[in-house]
Amino acid sequence: MEPMYLSIQPKKTGERIRKLLLEKGYTIREIQGAFGFENPQAIYKWLSGKSLPSIDNFIILSRLLHTSIEDILVIDGDISYYIGNVIFYVIKASGRMRTAAYNEDVASDRHRRKNVLRTFFVLSVEF
Repeated sequence: MEPMYLSIQPKKTGERIRKLLLEKGYTIREIQGAFGFENPQAIYKWLSGKSLPSIDNFIILSRLLHTSIEDILVIDGDISYYIGNVIFYVIKASGRMRTAAYNEDVASDRHRRKNVLRTFFVLSVEF
């Protein structure tokens, strides 16, 4: 397997989140309520680039903003390649993908990544 070099730019991603929130007319308090946070500190950290939302929170955020995760993230390089790999490895690490696709005789690594990427983009379009 070839090495994967992923470079998410937290500050620019935070700026993009802020821009998208302003475009949709959301306040920080409204977003805080949508996420069920007791205080808005996590959201302020996202906006400043000090931290990034978890994958679960990215999904919620993308639905609230009616956009896809790749439209929120600012990543160096080819976004589709990186998103496909990130989603594949998150699913693999979580243990949720227990199918015959793990068997090297059934499907190659490239084939699995394409299927995960295809599924991800179908989900993104539905948001």
